[in-house]
Amino acid sequence: MATIKFQGKPLRTNGELPLVGGKAPAFRLTNVKLQDVGLSDFAGKRKVLNIVPSLDTPTCQTSTRKFNEQAAKLPDAVVLVVSADLPFAQARFCETEGIKNVIALSSFRSDFARDYGVMLLDGVLAGLTARAVVVLDEQDHVLYAEFTPELANEPDYAAALAALSQA
Repeated sequence: MATIKFQGKPLRTNGELPLVGGKAPAFRLTNVKLQDVGLSDFAGKRKVLNIVPSLDTPTCQTSTRKFNEQAAKLPDAVVLVVSADLPFAQARFCETEGIKNVIALSSFRSDFARDYGVMLLDGVLAGLTARAVVVLDEQDHVLYAEFTPELANEPDYAAALAALSQA
């Protein structure tokens, strides 16, 4: 169980992120067309999982925009933004913001948050995901995993992208 903070108050997650060097858990998430998408759908590509509580919050929007900018420069890689938002809300945000290089995926009907150890157990956001970044190689081995220590803070983009470029 990891402990992070939200506005300085401790929050627990249901577990830990997948370990660097280990294999990432398989998942099924829902895309903006209401289709189930799995980790296997991105086989052979390097992956950045930008895990956020909700695209309705400023920090989540900022991280999605920043990864969207970087994703266009990443050959053979895909950036997935994962939140509990409904696919309709994700589609609306991406369309309004011109997000074209990131794939929005909803965890609303999956065990993703539990399986990746990112489900918040405490506070007003209990049930949503902690902010985290997990970088995977082409065979789904974890290259980088980060919980942001403060939920309201942005992730370490440079470290995540450096791990991706070393894949």
